[in-house]
Amino acid sequence: MKADKAKDVLRRLRAAGDPAARAGMARFGINTERALGISVPVLRKMSREFRRDHALAVELWASGIHEARILASMIDDPREVTAAQMDAWVREVESWDLCDHLTKNLFDKTPFAYGKAMVWSRRKKEFVRRAGFSLMAALAVHDKTAPDGKFRQFFPAIVATATDDRNFVRKGVNWALRQIGKRNAALRKDAIAVARDIARLNSRAARWIAADALRELSRR
Repeated sequence: MKADKAKDVLRRLRAAGDPAARAGMARFGINTERALGISVPVLRKMSREFRRDHALAVELWASGIHEARILASMIDDPREVTAAQMDAWVREVESWDLCDHLTKNLFDKTPFAYGKAMVWSRRKKEFVRRAGFSLMAALAVHDKTAPDGKFRQFFPAIVATATDDRNFVRKGVNWALRQIGKRNAALRKDAIAVARDIARLNSRAARWIAADALRELSRR
């Protein structure tokens, strides 16, 4: 039954694909090799039909289709997601948007989120490393009750990775630092201090991360 449901969803996705939209995705740096050209609002509307359907999410991910994998991130049940699944899925990510959908739609709601953020931030593969920082950013936005210490533990990883000049990594590092700093006044003060430390590193990526973070966090 689940396989039949997955086939039906994939048929609907293929029917909704738009070659013009697919070309537009490429202009935003999205890997479109396995993409159909479907907007996120369309996927979100479809996801409302399949809330918390882990088995279907697994089938959709296995298809390899870009939008099917984004939809999988929207409908999977975080209570059924395992640490092994998180590692397996993140290793297959080949585009920044899928990376960020996984972290903010699904992975940040699992009990493994903080640990995976730290582990992935040390990985060499570009989108696995970005996932670590994207997950930090998602947790900073969505985990409203977490104590400040949960986010201060990320600062050493942010500093250590600030010299990685790969575009999607440096943007992920910057995003994590800014979102942590926007949680409250105490973390903003700490994040500004971290940004100033980063600015002193001999790296163009670090200088960009620091300048952009300071520009946003110094606003009143």
